[in-house]
Amino acid sequence: MQQYDAVRRAGARSAAIDEGLRGYMNRVYGLMAVAMVISGVVAYVFGMDLKAVMNGQPTAIIPGEVLVSMYSGPIRWVIMLAPLGMVFLFGAAMRKMSDSGAQLFFWAFAALMGLSIASIFAVYTGISIAQTFFATAIAFGGLSLYGYTTKKDLSGMGTFLLMGVIGLIVASLINIFIASSALQFAISVVGVLVFAGLTAYDTQQIKNEYLELRAMGPQGEAYVGKSAIGGALRLYLDFLNMFMFLLQFMGNRE
Repeated sequence: MQQYDAVRRAGARSAAIDEGLRGYMNRVYGLMAVAMVISGVVAYVFGMDLKAVMNGQPTAIIPGEVLVSMYSGPIRWVIMLAPLGMVFLFGAAMRKMSDSGAQLFFWAFAALMGLSIASIFAVYTGISIAQTFFATAIAFGGLSLYGYTTKKDLSGMGTFLLMGVIGLIVASLINIFIASSALQFAISVVGVLVFAGLTAYDTQQIKNEYLELRAMGPQGEAYVGKSAIGGALRLYLDFLNMFMFLLQFMGNRE
């Protein structure tokens, strides 16, 4: 009888963890989706008006002189590099933030990222952007599902993938100045592979982090909300970077 009760309690705990994990992952994906919508709306509004300026047409919302200042003057470097700085700032300051503060920071980051990628609407056709987005969504969904369900430990990939990200950042900064098409092609190929791997890796890590927090009791439970925001940020970056690198292959230029 005691053995039966022990098994029943273990099963109840497992069911509670599974239910909590599903809710946690749903929140992670929900936060990520909202951030993608924010970035998409901001990028579309600024990108379409930027396209109008480039074609000598009147803008719909943003004054043309503002867009010229933002995307052709020194401010463009701030717009380009600020999201990277915000990622590092978020990682350092997240523990000190409240859940609502961390969420607002995430939304602000998503809006700034939308500004930094707005030019794609002026460079690529709308159809090719949509096609690339759906292709990325399918690939992301499959890779994330694999990371969530696989029994294989993907933690060994972490160091290799981190080195790949650092290499991509350095190579991209160098290519801003040398503008090599061959280097850009290599960056795009490696970028797709690196962020495909990171999608599976990060999903598994986010899942494991929740289980570790649950095991810590009340102390861990207090951090679950911010952990979900941090997980959403990581998956958001995986999706967006994979999309941008795929756009180099699939995008048709205006």
